[in-house]
Amino acid sequence: MSKTVLITGVAGLLGSRLADWIIENKPEYKVVGIDDLSGGYEINVHPKVDLWEIDLVKHPISVCFEKNKFDYVFHFAAYAAEGLSPFIRCFNYDNNLKVTARIVNECIRTDVKRLVFTSTLAVYGHGYGGVFDETQQQAPIDPYGVAKYACEMDIQIANEQHGLDYCIIRPHNVYGVKQNIWDKYRNVLGIWMYQYLNNEPMTIFGDGEQTRAFSFIDDILEPLWNSATREEASKQIINLGGVEEISIKEAANTLRTVIGTKDEFRYLEARHEVKHSIPTFQKSIDLLDFKSTTTLYGGLEQMWIWAKNQPMRERFVWDEYELDKGIYSFWK
Repeated sequence: MSKTVLITGVAGLLGSRLADWIIENKPEYKVVGIDDLSGGYEINVHPKVDLWEIDLVKHPISVCFEKNKFDYVFHFAAYAAEGLSPFIRCFNYDNNLKVTARIVNECIRTDVKRLVFTSTLAVYGHGYGGVFDETQQQAPIDPYGVAKYACEMDIQIANEQHGLDYCIIRPHNVYGVKQNIWDKYRNVLGIWMYQYLNNEPMTIFGDGEQTRAFSFIDDILEPLWNSATREEASKQIINLGGVEEISIKEAANTLRTVIGTKDEFRYLEARHEVKHSIPTFQKSIDLLDFKSTTTLYGGLEQMWIWAKNQPMRERFVWDEYELDKGIYSFWK
């Protein structure tokens, strides 16, 4: 009997690169992918992927589950514009919470062996001293974090009531080759690359002293696979990604060095966001064999070589927000 996995969001960074990894390292598995191509690109998708171009909010997804018997489902599809989420609440909940509920239903109905769900560090809110441990109580400060937290709770309820096995992964600031650098609302490293390539000033929100941990995509691919297949990852919630605390200003200067420019960054008004967002990572080492082997400089170097050779795609911009009261001047 053939083995089959489903990856939602397969044209995005996580989905496309995990599909590549599975095809290259686990050839006994067939990869089926779902994507509406709103935030990813078909060219990112490996030709061996069975691609279903459907909208998970609007279209029937049961057909895909009925045609394929999935062993594992990796649910990566989301709209992860955390800072924008207060101004697109309905869209945020439709594309993050409602879609996940539909995936959970199908996983239960078709007896999927395990659902791997990518959540976010946004569920922690401000955390405790800016350090986020999996045992902490979640306290999100924006609708995106609320949606992901609700998804986590729903998945755990599905396990308790229906026996759905799961592993919840909380990745953070993942970057690398095949990232969407054309979305002005998310992926700060990609935004800077787009700005430089289009002769725009590179911008920083606030004072740039916010700290983050950046995660190079290649470092987390095998751990993502392990989150589906390892018994010890069953019913676990695991932070996954970078281990070094880096300020936004430091990240900007690292990219300037990679690019080879002395252009100054332009500072914009501060956003409503967490000041310090640093995850613990020991659990990912113990359960998923995570290894942080790529420095920010090394990862940016690889991503920049790729970005320079990309076509000048049209940049995604919201024509109208659901709520414009209080929206930042740079998004008006």
